[in-house]
Amino acid sequence: MKISVRFTAAVHTLLCIYYFSKDNRVTSEFISGSTGVNAVIIRKILLQLQKAGLVETAAGVGGSKLSREADKITLLDVYNAINEGEEEREVFNFHPAPNPACPIGKNIHRVLDPTLENAQKAMEAELAKTTIEDLKGEMR
Repeated sequence: MKISVRFTAAVHTLLCIYYFSKDNRVTSEFISGSTGVNAVIIRKILLQLQKAGLVETAAGVGGSKLSREADKITLLDVYNAINEGEEEREVFNFHPAPNPACPIGKNIHRVLDPTLENAQKAMEAELAKTTIEDLKGEMR
């Protein structure tokens, strides 16, 4: 399973808000023009980011702004915001019913789960190291 495109679109959205909000009204249409993602999808992403406390959005053409400092918003915050309430939040998900009568099926969780859990934790630890401020600092 791949991480949803909404994750990278959400990071792009936050960077747009951070970069442009001083001089522009950063609306879903504005963000759509930068991301190439439909404005309806951007509005859904903005709602998820708002629910997570990462952005504030004014109705209509008011635009959006960050709810906290950019150096306090990590990529893990974004990942969690975009995946909030999702059943399959983890990167790795199992096929639903391994055969308990099969020597592989009855042992697959025991032998594979620890490795997959460690990989998930490593990914989350890496995402926690990078902030929106860090990413903006790498822009030219």
